[in-house]
Amino acid sequence: MTNSSSQAAAPRPVLIVGGGLVGASLAIALDAAGIDAVMVEAAAPRIGDQPSYDERNLALARATVNGLTAIGVWKHAAAQATPIRHIHVTRAGEFGSVQMDAAKQGVDALGWTLPARELGAALLRRLDECTRLRRLAPARVESVEPVADGWRVRIHSQDEVVDIETPLLVGADGTASFVRDRLGIEAERHDYRQTLFVCTVTPERDHAQRAYERFADHGPIALLPLANRRCGLVLTVSQAEAKAVEAMDDDAFIGLAQERFGWRLGRLSRPGKRHPYAIQRVAARSLVSTRAVLVGNAAQTVHPIGAQGFNLGLRDALTLAEMLTDVADPGSEDLLANYAARRAPDREGTMAMSHGLVQLACLPQPLLAPLRSIAMLAFDRLPPLQRLLARRGMGFRGEPPKAVLERLP
Repeated sequence: MTNSSSQAAAPRPVLIVGGGLVGASLAIALDAAGIDAVMVEAAAPRIGDQPSYDERNLALARATVNGLTAIGVWKHAAAQATPIRHIHVTRAGEFGSVQMDAAKQGVDALGWTLPARELGAALLRRLDECTRLRRLAPARVESVEPVADGWRVRIHSQDEVVDIETPLLVGADGTASFVRDRLGIEAERHDYRQTLFVCTVTPERDHAQRAYERFADHGPIALLPLANRRCGLVLTVSQAEAKAVEAMDDDAFIGLAQERFGWRLGRLSRPGKRHPYAIQRVAARSLVSTRAVLVGNAAQTVHPIGAQGFNLGLRDALTLAEMLTDVADPGSEDLLANYAARRAPDREGTMAMSHGLVQLACLPQPLLAPLRSIAMLAFDRLPPLQRLLARRGMGFRGEPPKAVLERLP
């Protein structure tokens, strides 16, 4: 790719390592902006059967859906999505709750719930429409070496080895990021000693497009509204309980979920296949290096409480694409420094929120119980506080990418 004089004269592409939800979104956004890019994907592109697009049910913030609409993805996913028009937050054993209503915030929905596989399928359909993107899949990066004004990356793709020179290397390759390690960027890690179980269930009562999150000493439990009166269940257990919960039959598992969630939706039944995920916080000490940048889980992996992971990662991708539009050098030091500074308030605020919620709302701290209850009452009863909470929950924090913005009352 880099041997002929004509190729050497052509603009070098941005190279994205990682074809998951955030990496694919970035590739699409760059293509829409007229920027040449190459995306290295570990798995062969096949709708509905990519490891990155698993059994989770994603809670997509309103800003996220705005962004997916702007880059042409949402049209492929909207029919499978369920609006979240109400949110109900409680803490087991304590008084007070926070209830948010879309109509009171002047919007039709606070967010939407969508199975991760459906979003993956929508991204793949949109990727097929890209004209300035080269996709290498299945492929793996074998080496990364610095060259003048960029990086030379050796990629093993099917039966060939490809060398690509890029002015900007993007690590979108997840929590255990090869790119982050190769760049020598250290990461802060925190093991919550918790395991998340996700599956679908059928409640006795209609969820009425309401999402529930309930905090407890052992971690949060959430029910997300899905189509056909189903709900996405997110159950957090301690690391010590994980193996026993994984071995439970359906009746025992539903019994545990019912005990921890309560009976607001009546009896829960018909659990789908369960998938466990160990929960950890991994935060890169820097978002950028020389002609390189990290996005999504490679930059920060947050606790799933509040469902902020993909929402935050998409804002990384869309902000980067916006800042790369119509620039002569996509890997310039000033541009990357400005990107890191612009993302800092959103990134740090979201990470602090998710980590703080775990520490304050979930861990057994009886002396804090009255304060937690009063705080919930305040957020529920005081319109300015609720508006602030709602806007941040909808993904409008810091200086968001223009693609996610809308006129709100």
